[in-house]
Amino acid sequence: MAQRMAGKVALISGGASGLGEAQAIVYAREGASVMIGDLQEELGHKVVAGILTAGGKAAFTRLDVTDLASWHSAVALTVATFGSLTTLVNNAGIFHPGGIETESEAGWARMVAVNQTGVFYGMKAAVPELLKSGNAAIVNISSLYGLIGSADAISYHASKAAVRVMSKGAALEFAKRGIRVNTIFPGQIRTPILGDITPEQDAAIKASIPMGQVGDPMDIANGSLYLASDEARYVTGAELWIDGGWYAGS
Repeated sequence: MAQRMAGKVALISGGASGLGEAQAIVYAREGASVMIGDLQEELGHKVVAGILTAGGKAAFTRLDVTDLASWHSAVALTVATFGSLTTLVNNAGIFHPGGIETESEAGWARMVAVNQTGVFYGMKAAVPELLKSGNAAIVNISSLYGLIGSADAISYHASKAAVRVMSKGAALEFAKRGIRVNTIFPGQIRTPILGDITPEQDAAIKASIPMGQVGDPMDIANGSLYLASDEARYVTGAELWIDGGWYAGS
């Protein structure tokens, strides 16, 4: 089923590494024109170069997801470069440990700004262009920690749980207006963000995975591809857990 994203134009936040990079590669491989938005300029240009070498279409824009003006600029550049915007992937995210007693006000504010407000800003900036297509999709990347709790990640839980319900609200808001909104909940995936997890947390999470292994970014990218493609034309407000069975045992 080649070219499942033919004619699509996607803006992917956090597309320079990890889950975002994998999604950019898969989307481009399947025919989409991809705008990678990230603060990691060198890595972003490297991903673009790889996509272009493989015969795909891609470009890079510096994107600070905590800044609405930056989002508007990214959307405008995407349209100027590729002619439209049909697909938004709110992928950018950060993690640091911290419970009620140890999380700082600054840490809380930063986590919410990137993981929660960044998703709101992304949808707010992209929606006017997405509505023009009449057949658009938003894929929001939450986390399994948006569904279950742990003892040492209070701000991360809060921000990712917010993405879950924000996505449902947006799905209902645009259900009759040509924009589908769905959410992916990754479990433990081999990405740079794992470097911020303590060995104790890492071991505890692995012990909770029924399949007994950590996922690959391409596992998330393949799920995202389905939700963004027209194969999911009747899917909105849905939740896709890609977690090796972790949530099933919670």
